Amino acid sequence: MPWPEDVLTDDEDIVVAFRQHWKLLAVPFAWFVGVLIVLVVIFLWLPVGGGFELAIDLLVLAAFGWFVVRPVVDWWMTRYVLTTERLITRKGLIARSGIEIPLERITNVNFSQSFWERFLGAGDLLVESAGTTGQSRFANIPRPDQFASVLYNARERRTLALRSGSPAGDAKGDDAIDKLSRLKRLHDDGIISDTEYEEKRKKLLEEI
Repeated sequence: MPWPEDVLTDDEDIVVAFRQHWKLLAVPFAWFVGVLIVLVVIFLWLPVGGGFELAIDLLVLAAFGWFVVRPVVDWWMTRYVLTTERLITRKGLIARSGIEIPLERITNVNFSQSFWERFLGAGDLLVESAGTTGQSRFANIPRPDQFASVLYNARERRTLALRSGSPAGDAKGDDAIDKLSRLKRLHDDGIISDTEYEEKRKKLLEEI
């Protein structure tokens, strides 16, 4: 079973899962185009063979790995997951790190967007929580204002569920039709992918 499904508890469901905003791929893409141009210049203008050409080839490959491959891998391996019980982050390919914040410990959520980030639908989210975690910043996420609202709603449902002693997914008013409506808004806002939307939609339709 893939992550994050393999770390969920019996009564825990995924509300939304996503990666950082696609704007982080703009710079690696620009470097990719630049590397291609340099390679074309090398093959067309520099003499074939020789240690000088080999040195340049190695330098270009190193730049490609550092400025193109590394940030793309970092983007792909950074995931944010909001469940009915906690907020989870995972980063890294070989050396991995992560944060897990129980929803009932979240005390405040603030988002920030510059002019261009608002235009692109990106921004940062600052989550304050009780305990040792303190403040956690989620940088360059899609639609931080929309996600902040979803996070607040999930926290309120979790708090009500703990008080009533029932699973978070059984809170009043959180029926399948309401979930479908919220799921559609998340998909329209670009917070969840087409694949995730279809998978969750099929599950919800089975409950109706």
